[in-house]
Amino acid sequence: MVELCEFGKIIKIRLVEINQTQSWLEEQVRKDTGLYFDRSYLHKILTGKTNPEKIVNSIKKILEIQ
Repeated sequence: MVELCEFGKIIKIRLVEINQTQSWLEEQVRKDTGLYFDRSYLHKILTGKTNPEKIVNSIKKILEIQ
């Protein structure tokens, strides 16, 4: 089992609350930022291995996280 960081846990919980998948989130981030974003990139964010400001801000906006 992979250990999620606090932000990763918030993302996972929010996806369950809005009944969406990680694949959906990946697609929304790509549309919002115009940047390359895939499953492995999301995994690095969920586990706290990377924290790119533009992507994180996009995730927060899409998932309506403060």
